[in-house]
Amino acid sequence: MPQFDPSSFSSQIFWLVVMFVILYLLMSKIALPRIAEVLEERQDKIDDDLAKAEKLKTEAEQVLAEYEKAIADARSSAATALKEASAEMAAEAAKREEAFGAELAAKISEAEGRIATARNEALQNLTAVATEVTAAATDRLIGAKLDEATVRKAVDDAMGDAS
Repeated sequence: MPQFDPSSFSSQIFWLVVMFVILYLLMSKIALPRIAEVLEERQDKIDDDLAKAEKLKTEAEQVLAEYEKAIADARSSAATALKEASAEMAAEAAKREEAFGAELAAKISEAEGRIATARNEALQNLTAVATEVTAAATDRLIGAKLDEATVRKAVDDAMGDAS
């Protein structure tokens, strides 16, 4: 094998060094800077994406906090409106109940007055009827005709005892 021939070692080493230097220069000046540039661009993009993600996360947290605050405010507002409506309805119910009670009391008073008037009229008619019936019964049963004043006094006394 010619590459293992010791007489050609010096030329092989020379070309090895030359090729190594050329490859080293090519790699260090052309290939590696391009690779480093691509890696740096990738890292910058990753950093930008992470920064954007962090910014979006912060914005999302802020929006969520605002949303939760809006929900809490809405619930509070709804509770307040409900309490106000409930109080208003209770006041309206109390007002109507009071008006109904007053109207009912007036109707009861009016009805009691009509009942008392009807009772008094009935009692007056009853006294007159009782006087006539008593006079007629006395005339038929006893055969004695009593004067109207005596019969009325007896009926009034009997009705006074009954009341």
